[in-house]
Amino acid sequence: MQTQAASATETAGDVGVTLLPLTALGLTYYFDDTNGGRWQMVKGFATNLAVTEVLKQSVKRERPNQHDNKSFPSGHTSVSFQSATFIYKRYGWKPALLAYVLASFVGYSRIKTNWHYGTDVLAGAIIGTASSYFFTTPYKGLNITPTADLGTYRLRVSASW
Repeated sequence: MQTQAASATETAGDVGVTLLPLTALGLTYYFDDTNGGRWQMVKGFATNLAVTEVLKQSVKRERPNQHDNKSFPSGHTSVSFQSATFIYKRYGWKPALLAYVLASFVGYSRIKTNWHYGTDVLAGAIIGTASSYFFTTPYKGLNITPTADLGTYRLRVSASW
């Protein structure tokens, strides 16, 4: 019975990692986002994949299930959080709420099914979030971004319409 539960969890995580970037890209069409939204999604996605793969090849951490040595960081988690963060930064917290719940489940599924350690998933979430955070601007409305640098703290305020 545990094998079926693990298999269902793994399948659900695999569906989530596919559904999230497709949803993020689909929202650019839904909102008729011709002001760079699609390009921002692609840049964040490509950056995320590149950073994740370089780290996997460099670190060579063995997976908990000993399948291979590409455990760190979690690619499923990085893709999921990159997509959720794109949705949040571009379209706001309301459409992103479910995306973050699903991205968190994807990360959980990678630990539960013994493909990753918690630190792999945490690193994937950070990389995915950062890769969209730097490339994505709001579609419409006011954006307030906190920044910190060498003891200096600021709020960056921008608006788009």
